[in-house]
Amino acid sequence: MLGFLTARQAGLDDPLRLRRAESTRRVLSLKLNPDRDVDRIHGNGINTIDIEAIEGRYMLSGGADGVIVIYDLENYSGKPQYTCKAVCTVGRSSQNVHKFSVETVQWYPYDTGMFVSSSFDKTMKVWDTETLKPAEVFEFEGNVYSHHLSPIARKHSLIAVGTKNPKIQLCDLKSGSRIHVLQGHRAEVLSVRWSPRYEHILATASADSKVKVWDVRRASGSLFTLDQHSGDKSKASSEAVNTAHNGRVNGLCFTGDGLYLLTTGTDDRMRLWNSATGENTLVNYGKVCNDSRKRLQFTVSRGCSPEFVFVPCGSSIAVYALHTGELVTMLRGHYNNVDCCEFHPDYQELYSGGKDCNILAWVPALRASDVEEELHCANTAAAGQSSVNPAFQDAWSDED
Repeated sequence: MLGFLTARQAGLDDPLRLRRAESTRRVLSLKLNPDRDVDRIHGNGINTIDIEAIEGRYMLSGGADGVIVIYDLENYSGKPQYTCKAVCTVGRSSQNVHKFSVETVQWYPYDTGMFVSSSFDKTMKVWDTETLKPAEVFEFEGNVYSHHLSPIARKHSLIAVGTKNPKIQLCDLKSGSRIHVLQGHRAEVLSVRWSPRYEHILATASADSKVKVWDVRRASGSLFTLDQHSGDKSKASSEAVNTAHNGRVNGLCFTGDGLYLLTTGTDDRMRLWNSATGENTLVNYGKVCNDSRKRLQFTVSRGCSPEFVFVPCGSSIAVYALHTGELVTMLRGHYNNVDCCEFHPDYQELYSGGKDCNILAWVPALRASDVEEELHCANTAAAGQSSVNPAFQDAWSDED
């Protein structure tokens, strides 16, 4: 650590190098924290979670019971042991609650005053956070598996929606209407993701084993369809082309810089693609257990060197090095299958939800010196008056 600080001070190192090194150390030391609890509200499995990017303070969760919960992740007590409280809930007693399982929840990228949820009740709702009432409701012909708002869009306010219908729907937040459909898939669309690099680029994954990348400004179909053999020319001509996986493709995730796209399928494989060319990088992650019939929510770290992928794998979460495919560790703590996980880039923490109705917090282990410092702070606080700097103490005597 001192070496990094000295090199930074002398101008020998990139200023971000220390930050990346510490972020990487923290991710590699992630463990289940016995001092951090998250209120247990859901009566059924948790399908989806999202942490807002404005303050990094509020987390949404959506469950198979149709319930949506907002949690405050802030620790106000100042003590190491605390519970992330549920601030508000759209519960079963609410007249606006989703009738069936909530599949995706997402904060509006620029403001915590709004969030969007979609469900197997064939609706997508745009909620006012203040009143917990839908400002807009979009209705579809089939179950809604996934939706996504672009995290960077300035020129459009489109929500991409994947449903049981093979056509991808584009809904406009400003007009409150469905303005366009993207045709090309032949089965239900299980996952949709906008690029965090280019606001008009959209990736979609379907049960037809295909992943398509679209420029929504073009009317002539997708830019390209990912082909699992495109990085290995010898197989390209002999086997079925233009399939990303040999099964349903139920997971999509761009890296933070938008240069790469990760996909997961029910063939127990995860693949890393160059998002500009659509080429398979042929990184081998080994067997990645995946038998989900629905969307699988996995996530990638941000600000680390190298970056890591967190993928639900049965009742555990597998952590892989992004570019080498090395299995770094397995995070174990859930009692049943894990369905979703979300990385918190501000604190290098991970939150996961599963069929055991729990949301677990995976927190970086403190260094030995940090532990001693925390104990020292707790002791001085308990000492009361002695914790005040003598320079700020009242030195007047009664006689004066």
